[in-house]
Amino acid sequence: MSADRRPAVLVLDVNETLTDMSPLAARLEHVGLPGHLLSAWFAGVLRDGVALTLAGGRAPFAAVARDALLTLLARERPGGVDPEAAVEQVLGALPELPVHPDVPEGVRALHAAGYRLVTLTNGAADTTRAVLERAGVADRFETHLDVEGAGGRWKPAPAAYAHALDAVGVPAGAAMLVSVHPWDIDGAARAGLATAWLRRTPVPYPSTQRSATRQAAGMTDLARQLGAAVD
Repeated sequence: MSADRRPAVLVLDVNETLTDMSPLAARLEHVGLPGHLLSAWFAGVLRDGVALTLAGGRAPFAAVARDALLTLLARERPGGVDPEAAVEQVLGALPELPVHPDVPEGVRALHAAGYRLVTLTNGAADTTRAVLERAGVADRFETHLDVEGAGGRWKPAPAAYAHALDAVGVPAGAAMLVSVHPWDIDGAARAGLATAWLRRTPVPYPSTQRSATRQAAGMTDLARQLGAAVD
């Protein structure tokens, strides 16, 4: 799909794309872990979930996230805190995370412009729904999807994107994946979707991965690029 062609469906990633995960740093600190380990923890969760998919295994996001936290606690605070209670405190904050400030306005504008919106996450669809309900935009989406519906195969496996396409009944060429993650953009592009990379940080896009159809600073910027009216 060229940058000028209008997609029928926007498939939105959730963690870090829509949700602001930075408040989890305070939860880590509360259980005795340095807040700066948040990015390492989340990267480890993605690594292990994707590795399981590549090996032919499967596990839900919560189980992989729990194991990664237990590993961090064992390394950083051996014998310091009750690990199970610490895990519950950190993971229990996921449905309470805020969205980025640009998300509600961008989502409403895209929906008003006639775009069909769905979410697709390696996490849990119920968590997505809870976050977006708190933000007041859950009803702008047709459905909230997770990779359990793709046989537990985490993005960027082709089966994950195929699951989303099947759920909304469109071919790959009629959909655009929106994400902050280059690996997600690369996977969706290889599956035939158009892509939009949200540049939420100054980190450059990897030269080894397929480039995005569009780049945007956030959801409102993307909405403007796609012809939606933004206040």
